[in-house]
Amino acid sequence: MTDSGAGPIETMWQGRFIAAKREGKWEYVSRTRGIRAAVILAIDTDADGAHVLLVEQYRVPLKRHCIELPAGLIGDDSEGEADDIAAARELEEETGYRPARIETIGEFSSSPGMVSETFTLVRAHGLEKVHDGGGVEGEDIIVHRIALAEVPAFVEQQRGLGKMIDVKLLLLLAGPILTA
Repeated sequence: MTDSGAGPIETMWQGRFIAAKREGKWEYVSRTRGIRAAVILAIDTDADGAHVLLVEQYRVPLKRHCIELPAGLIGDDSEGEADDIAAARELEEETGYRPARIETIGEFSSSPGMVSETFTLVRAHGLEKVHDGGGVEGEDIIVHRIALAEVPAFVEQQRGLGKMIDVKLLLLLAGPILTA
């Protein structure tokens, strides 16, 4: 295995949150200021069974609504923020659910050929609903609490409505996709 990055890294453009970079023949996007992301797998279990919390919001790059796992930036407002603190904060902001505990699953990349960003996948345990969610001002997040067994049908319904499905939902769909 060889390292095909050739030469120095050139920043072609930089904004507050992202930078476009060139390294040899590769052009890619990276986060600025060492900001990373947390993605939260939040499964709420009660007398009705297990339900996963999903969020829906309009994504400007896609020009349509997207169904996703709750997620957010680590350290965008406070440098050195711990992954579990950021994940709990983002889950509560977006969904209105507060976790009793956050378990780190690992670090992953969603589009390694174009984006250097990685995300920490966490599992939220002991969920308590404390408000309706919806995100911070301007996010207009819609919260979906879906029975785990109904996730494939929900995703197909949402796709039929023209919504984009975030690739990370394959965590919940892998069984049905692989066995279909």
